[in-house]
Amino acid sequence: MGQYHDQTFPNESSDYRAARDALLTEEIELRRQVEKVAALRRSLPLGGALKEDYVFQDLSGEDVKLSQLFSDKSSNLLIYSFMYKPGDSACRVCTSLLDGLNGAAPHIKQNLNFAVTAKASIEELKAWSNSRNWSNLTLLTSGKTTYNLDYNAEDDEERQLMMMNVFRKSDDGIFHSWAYEFMYAPRADEPNYRQRDQIWPLWSVFDQTLDGRPSDWYPAYSYD
Repeated sequence: MGQYHDQTFPNESSDYRAARDALLTEEIELRRQVEKVAALRRSLPLGGALKEDYVFQDLSGEDVKLSQLFSDKSSNLLIYSFMYKPGDSACRVCTSLLDGLNGAAPHIKQNLNFAVTAKASIEELKAWSNSRNWSNLTLLTSGKTTYNLDYNAEDDEERQLMMMNVFRKSDDGIFHSWAYEFMYAPRADEPNYRQRDQIWPLWSVFDQTLDGRPSDWYPAYSYD
């Protein structure tokens, strides 16, 4: 019999059950901490008003204003900035993340407005999207705007940065509400920022095993 329940698995030892109970204690605390952080995020006051109603282009070449990305289903808009600039290669890490989000997008869009922007041209973005079979993502090019620079998706040297921004629509207008900020916080001795983990379950799958996350591996475009 364990500390929390009576369930066991075949041939487990008492030492295993004691260690598993200790881990379960921490897992429960982690869940509570995650819920606490989510509550704090929801309680944030609105950030700054939207700098301008940016005009993106969709894969058909049609202009789409940021304000038009809001639907009646939600007053929240998540914009993931895909690290892909004109003439360069698409980010492997972003590509892996978006492969997963493409499958989840129909579910996400039932409750949230969600779009992906990249600085790459329409032609580049469309070709890459087709090669990945991304049929569910709202893909937009931000190349004719200053959105990337304004909302910290690139630096002054046009290096693309990992970033997701959340905007909130109210009777008073559209406001910024939240963004990734781990990269700006002191790093200490953490191996990486892991700020995308919140929307990227790939790494959490590895966390369930005894080996954990592979330390010298990143997703590839494809595998033999």
